[in-house]
Amino acid sequence: MSHLAVEICGLRLKNPTVLAAGILDETGTSMKAVAAAGAGAIVTKSVGREPRPGHGNPSIVELPFGLINAMGLPNPGINEYAAEVNEAKTSGVPVIGSVFAGTEDELAELALLMQNAGVDAVELNLSCPHAKGYGAEIGSTPELVEAICRKAKRATSVPVFAKLTPNTSDIASLAMAAEKGGADAVVAINTLKAMAISPEARMPILANRFGGLSGAAVRPVGVRCVYEIFEAVRIPIIGVGGISSGNDALEYIMAGATAVQIGTGVWTDGTEVFNKVCREMLRFMERNRFETVKDMVGVAHHGRA
Repeated sequence: MSHLAVEICGLRLKNPTVLAAGILDETGTSMKAVAAAGAGAIVTKSVGREPRPGHGNPSIVELPFGLINAMGLPNPGINEYAAEVNEAKTSGVPVIGSVFAGTEDELAELALLMQNAGVDAVELNLSCPHAKGYGAEIGSTPELVEAICRKAKRATSVPVFAKLTPNTSDIASLAMAAEKGGADAVVAINTLKAMAISPEARMPILANRFGGLSGAAVRPVGVRCVYEIFEAVRIPIIGVGGISSGNDALEYIMAGATAVQIGTGVWTDGTEVFNKVCREMLRFMERNRFETVKDMVGVAHHGRA
């Protein structure tokens, strides 16, 4: 009989699907609803030290193949958000706290504050492409990624995950730097820097001009990134980008991911997407005689799985 349960850095998930940061994770109530819908774990919205309003509207462009968003990391600040984490913790699934900041010291401080709020692991947002001074701007060089991960690990006792940017020529080097800095796992990928222009208005649609492309269009890029990272590091990988079916998830897992995060798929398919992905994966496993998800991790790498 096939089983979907996985373990990542000591966190036990009933299945390998995880809510990605940035959708339905603003409140404890919404995170609990996602857990009840079938997600194996939850990542909170990315939270900073102080409240942040984010970018003005329009902040989302819906495309036939995905979304471009430029939310600008809106959040209430870590002190206010701790109550939402406490509520989410009653869901019964692991809660991973996403944090962002402009320096390695600030990120280490936020990682500790997230740990104190009760999360089971911390995800360092080193990859948001549309918030000036944060995310990809501090996560695009191996030296900074290594330093950030090292400080965050020294400040905390829970697992630390580094979420990496695809807006680089060599994501494997960023993953290697995260591993060298002590990160327990890497998350790949965040959105691709993108924009959309209205010919009628003769101007960019997004108020911020640039945003992050997510959804089906980025899946081939995400799968390639996970494949490259798997050959470069030994720590677990969590795959993200364009997952809304069992086959989508299996691409990431066979490329080397232990689990997958779903974000835009929730926008397009609703929270039922978690159960849908799990059902389709389970049917594939039973047809192909895979007993566990672990049996499939990295099988696309000849001679390594």
